[in-house]
Amino acid sequence: MKLDTQTSDYDLNNAGANARRFEEMGFDAVWTFEAAHDPFLALGVSAISTTKLEIGTNISVAFGRSPFAMAQTAWDLQHTSRGRFHLGLGTQVRAHIERRFSMPFDHPARRVADYIRCVRAIWDTFQTDAKPDYRGEFYQFRLMNPFFNPGPIEHPKIPIYLAGVNPLMCRTAGEVADGFHVHPMNSAPFLRDVVRPAIAEGAAKSGRRADDIALYAPIFAISGDDQAAFDKAEREVRRQISFYASTPNYRVLLEYYNLEALGKELSAKARKGEWNDMPKHVPDSLVEEVAVIGKPDEIPGRLAARYAGLLDRVSLYFPIPAGDSTERWQRFNEAFRAADGAAA
Repeated sequence: MKLDTQTSDYDLNNAGANARRFEEMGFDAVWTFEAAHDPFLALGVSAISTTKLEIGTNISVAFGRSPFAMAQTAWDLQHTSRGRFHLGLGTQVRAHIERRFSMPFDHPARRVADYIRCVRAIWDTFQTDAKPDYRGEFYQFRLMNPFFNPGPIEHPKIPIYLAGVNPLMCRTAGEVADGFHVHPMNSAPFLRDVVRPAIAEGAAKSGRRADDIALYAPIFAISGDDQAAFDKAEREVRRQISFYASTPNYRVLLEYYNLEALGKELSAKARKGEWNDMPKHVPDSLVEEVAVIGKPDEIPGRLAARYAGLLDRVSLYFPIPAGDSTERWQRFNEAFRAADGAAA
């Protein structure tokens, strides 16, 4: 398994130094996500500030950009990073696509599959100067001239990851993507019984195996150097779980654990704005399934042991605090890799 990290600092003045720090700590990749900031700009700075660290989006909103705009940005980042870029895409939900991005949202699984195929067709033209002739269900690419073609690059095969939770999106990833971004609302049994079989089903449609699709997940961890820090981490994880569990899109995990009533209860509280009350309703059993729990020196080994054979890449959900020492995370990386090697 590769050990990655996520960033929370999108200030371009800091991006280079942060990326160099992550590389020195020993992480394999750094991922950005699209929320309050653009997910690509910081990656551009990270690319030119490092030599080994992989970079990627987890996720960028596919339907917020045209396939051509997405293809251009990814092409430039792949060229700048010399082949270290991973394009992670997600569909978001209807309300945000239609009312925040002012873009169409219908048949999201079919639409994102068509989107990915269209992006790849654009890359093919960039690399080979092939005549554009992509005609999909939702997207097309049928016009190009030399002025708009950036031309070939040294590493043209850009891995595309698709994010999702429900089996339909897992099957779609298996069919058209190179990787799958597992939502942090996951557990080892859920990955084994729901996610991986659905990905395998989709992969079979394109003549592939489930192992051909790389799985990455950010994982909740509860730990701390003292009891106060441990309790604070637990409260934050409970808060995050209660937030996700209140959203119908993520109820598939609750259904797996026969906790459908909890999802409805949390949704009702969210509608009333009772955010502070929601975490106390998350049962301990769910926290233990979703989060890795232990002393700081136990987390690397437990993380590696829990997801051995289930994930190809893993990170902690919460970004590394700015003040944490490089040496501390170097030790974390060393411990994780030793445990991962033992579990292999």
